[in-house]
Amino acid sequence: MFIPWLYSVFYFSTMKASGRFIHFVTIFILAAGCASQKPTDKPYYENLSAHRPKVEVSETPYKDTTTQSPAATVVAPTYHVNQKVDAVLDSINRYNQVRKFVDGYTIQIYSGQNREEAMEAKKKMTGELSQYTANLQYQQPKFRVTVGKYFTKLEAHTDLVKLRKNFSAAILVPEKIPVR
Repeated sequence: MFIPWLYSVFYFSTMKASGRFIHFVTIFILAAGCASQKPTDKPYYENLSAHRPKVEVSETPYKDTTTQSPAATVVAPTYHVNQKVDAVLDSINRYNQVRKFVDGYTIQIYSGQNREEAMEAKKKMTGELSQYTANLQYQQPKFRVTVGKYFTKLEAHTDLVKLRKNFSAAILVPEKIPVR
């Protein structure tokens, strides 16, 4: 406590008078800005009606146009974009014909280096949950047992909840799904 005070006295004594005045004013402004304000019991109110835009209401009654027949109001198209849209759709169609894989998801119920454990997980899967087919894959250095092919996480979530009852380590994994 004493040393910072001593430092500030030494610091102010070595400064010129104009520098001391600037520091004094700065400290005074900071101290005054930190002062607490008196709480008021009155709620805050400000009248902003002078700044709101004025809207003129017409005196004509609303006309209901839904009862007219569709043949009475024929609208001719003004902008034709059919050729441009067709060109874009054709390019999307060509891209889809060339594409062999789609980004999707699969459920992984086992991943490890032990082949016997992977075979046991696949056997347990086919025995207890026969509606699903398990796939055993070897991606060096691991064996993976996966179930299903899903396009969205939402599709896979219902099966994931069912599989987690028997396989607590089941997780959702992104995977490329072959098309056709």
